[in-house]
Amino acid sequence: MLRTIGRRLALLVPTLFGLSILLFLWVRSLPGGPATALLGDKATPEAVARINELYGFDEPLLAQYGTYMGKLLTGDFGVSLRSGRPVLEEFATRFPATLELTAFALVFAIGVGIPLGYWAARHVGRWQDQLSVFLSLGGIVVPVFFLAFILKWIFAIKLGWLPTDGRQNPRIDATHYTDFYLLDGVMTQEWDAVWDAFLHLVLPGLALGTIPLAIIVRITRASVLEVMNADYVRTARAKGIGADLIRNRFILRNAMLPVTTTIGLQLGLLISGAVLTETVFAFNGIGRFLRDAIFYLDYPVLQGFIIFIALIYSLINLLVDVSYSLIDPRVRVQ
Repeated sequence: MLRTIGRRLALLVPTLFGLSILLFLWVRSLPGGPATALLGDKATPEAVARINELYGFDEPLLAQYGTYMGKLLTGDFGVSLRSGRPVLEEFATRFPATLELTAFALVFAIGVGIPLGYWAARHVGRWQDQLSVFLSLGGIVVPVFFLAFILKWIFAIKLGWLPTDGRQNPRIDATHYTDFYLLDGVMTQEWDAVWDAFLHLVLPGLALGTIPLAIIVRITRASVLEVMNADYVRTARAKGIGADLIRNRFILRNAMLPVTTTIGLQLGLLISGAVLTETVFAFNGIGRFLRDAIFYLDYPVLQGFIIFIALIYSLINLLVDVSYSLIDPRVRVQ
């Protein structure tokens, strides 16, 4: 297992290197330029020239890339053109919000998706199965931003049950050590802050978790159906083994391999795809900040944040591979 982990980590180097080249060329092919976006109406030719000279945008692309990679290898991801703060500092400030939102959405998707998919497989061809398939199809085809607006309009604006935006009510005097609002509230035993932060997570978490939920339902249903019809399951039933043991040890455990893959991929997509949800709910995470960076052509933020997301996505895939060996011992033998 350690050898496999080492090989996968070694593959990260050429992957991230290739991504850095593509990313570097992509952000510089965007229309306009960082100086024009930064100056706005004050973008006179002289001012644009000064900004380009200050940040090195007037140098050849190869020289710019060499400077960028040299800083990147030393842990310097540059400075935001808008805020003037280091990109790494901006990331550290906003990543807890996105991670908290992603965790809520994933728990919701897994907690509902796996039981619903198994329930559909147990009643294949009946109304329960058709209902679950219909709901999962609706979860895939409805755009996230549209669902976010609908949830916000119904439960926050019309009914007033949940907050409309933000991470926490500013009138709550909460103590923050880690920027994980739920964790901070538990650590300081400020339970009103914990409850308020949880309420602020509900609507964006449900909107963000809908597509993973639908995919997990369909994958779980298909995987359980395949395992239920396997020869070893029929043999176990013929030998009189109890239904609970067959369900837990033979069906669910073997059906979880493709589901685990799906969950790992969806986690990476949740982190990278929180832009629309965080924008609708004014949730101050990396998704919303990345949207602003794209709008204002903030090159250092775009490059640094996407590299971070790619690294996290690769590490998640590594954890998925490791989890295979825990679920199915045959993977360790291979």
